Amino acid sequence: MSLRNEQIQKLESEAFEVLIIGGGINGSVAAAALSSRGVKTALIDRKDFGSETSQSSSNLIWGGIKYLEGLEFKLVRELCRSRNQLIRAYPSSIREIRFFTNLDKGFRFPALFIYLGSLIYWFIGNCFTRPPKLLSKKSINHLEPVVNTEKSIGGIEYSDAYLVEHDTRFVFQFIRRSLKAGCAAANYIESLGSEQQEDKTWLTRVRDTQAGKEWKIRSKIVINACGPFVDFQNSLSQQKGKHRHVFSKGIHLVVPRLTEIERVLTFFADDGRLFFAIPMGNRTVIGTTDNRVTEPETEVTDEDRRFVLENINKRVNLKQPLEEKDILSERWGVRPLVLETDQVDLNSDWTKLSRKHAIDTDPEFRHISIYGGKLTDCLNIGEELCQEVSKMGVTLPHPEGTWFGEPEAKRRQEFLNQASKFELDSPFHQSPNETKAGCLWRRYGEEAFELLEMIHQDSSLSEPLFPEAENLLCEIHLIAKKEMIVSLADLLRRRTRLALLFHHDFLENSKNLKDAASIIFGKQTENQWSEYF
Repeated sequence: MSLRNEQIQKLESEAFEVLIIGGGINGSVAAAALSSRGVKTALIDRKDFGSETSQSSSNLIWGGIKYLEGLEFKLVRELCRSRNQLIRAYPSSIREIRFFTNLDKGFRFPALFIYLGSLIYWFIGNCFTRPPKLLSKKSINHLEPVVNTEKSIGGIEYSDAYLVEHDTRFVFQFIRRSLKAGCAAANYIESLGSEQQEDKTWLTRVRDTQAGKEWKIRSKIVINACGPFVDFQNSLSQQKGKHRHVFSKGIHLVVPRLTEIERVLTFFADDGRLFFAIPMGNRTVIGTTDNRVTEPETEVTDEDRRFVLENINKRVNLKQPLEEKDILSERWGVRPLVLETDQVDLNSDWTKLSRKHAIDTDPEFRHISIYGGKLTDCLNIGEELCQEVSKMGVTLPHPEGTWFGEPEAKRRQEFLNQASKFELDSPFHQSPNETKAGCLWRRYGEEAFELLEMIHQDSSLSEPLFPEAENLLCEIHLIAKKEMIVSLADLLRRRTRLALLFHHDFLENSKNLKDAASIIFGKQTENQWSEYF
C-alpha cells in the first residue's frame, strides 16, 4: 500500500484532536508543531502540499528591510528574530546571502540615508549577520560589473538569507516531520465544509479528488490554513473571522545565470518597488511585480513579462538584452494581505500593506483561521497555534517538544563521510558550489542514509536523471516511496525544482526523465506525460 493510501486509511478510520485544512507553509508548520508536541493531528490539502502561494515566493528568508520605511519596527524585529532562528536551525537549507543594492539618481532617498537604514536594520536583527557596507559607484563597478551604473549615486550591501533549494521543498520538510510524529496527512483531499455537532466536535466532509470517494473527518478543533482561500473555506463552514484578505499578484522569471557571484542583486523598479535578481543554482530568478487582483487564481501575462524584462535590462549590462526566448520558467501567485473585516479597502493604500499574519480564534466553536504570513514568519505561527490549541482545552503532552530544525551537525558529518565512499563529493552541474552529498542531506536529512543504502545495492542509482540534472536516480525511488507523488507536476515543480531550472520543451524531450518518471507512475506514465506537457 502506498504512503498516501495509508494516510487516507487513517483519515477515514480515526478521530482527531485537530484537523488542519491546507498544506502550505502555515498548515505544514501547524501540523509539525502540534503533532511533535503530542496532539493527535490530521492535515489535508485539496491539491499538493505547498502548491499555491507557498510555491510562488522569492525564496528569501528576510527581516523585511522595506517595512522600515513604514516605521513597522515591531514587525521587522519579529521577522529578523525569525530569520536568525531559521538560519541557526537549518544551516544546510537557509544561508546568509549578501544583497547588493544599486541606487540611481532621482531616488527618493540619498545613498547615505539608505545605508543608515541598513545599519538600523542590522542592529534590530541583533547584528546577527555581516554588517552592511556603503558602496561608491566605483566600488560597484569593481565588485559587480554586470550592474549598470550609468545613473548610479552609489549603493549599499547588506545581509539577509535565502532558501538554497526552493520554497516547496522547505514546506515538505515540515510535512515529513509531522508524518514522523504521527500526523495523518494526505494531499489531494478536498474539504467540502465543516459542521459542529451538539457535542462540540467538528465533522468535516472531505473528498479524495483522485478516487472521488467522500467521507467525514471528526475533530475537536478545525484550523483553516488555506492561505488565499481562507475566506472561501470559512464560508463553507459558516465561520466569520475578524480579518479578511486582499490579493497582490507577484511573478518571477527564471533565466540563465546573470552573475557568477553568489549574491542577490537589488534594484528599485520603475514603480519604486524592490526588484531582485536572485541566484537559484546556475540560474537567476528576476522579479517581482505587485499588482492588485481580486481573485487568488492568477497567471503570468505578456504585460508582466515585459515589465520584468524591461526593468532588468535597464539595470544590468548584458551582451544581449534578455528576451522572452531566454525565459526558462515562470513563477506566479498572490500575496494574501490582511485587513480587518470592517477596514476600508482603499486602492491607494493597499500597496502599503505588509505580510504580517493574523490568527482568528473562536473559543466557542473551537475554530482557528490563519490570515497572511510568509516563509520567514513560519516558526512564530507554529508556536502561536500551539498556544491557541492549548487554550481551547487540548492538552499538549510534550509542550517543549522540538518540531523544527535539521538533525545535529555530527549526523550530517557522518552522512558526508559515508557518502564520500560512493564518490558523492563532486558537484552537480546545476549546483557547482556544493557537493552532491551536501545537496542530498539538505533535501532529505536523516532519510539521505537510505539513499546511500540504495547506491550500495545498485551503483547505477548514483547517476543523475539526465546529464544536466541535479537529482540522482536514487532520489526518485525515495520520493516514490515517501513523498506522496500524485502528478508529474508534484515531482518536477515541488519535490524537485527541475521545472524551474529547465525549459518545458527540454524536459518534454528528455527520454531519461521519462524513464525516471516511470519509476513513480508505472503504466500511468504516458497519461501523466501527456497531461503535463
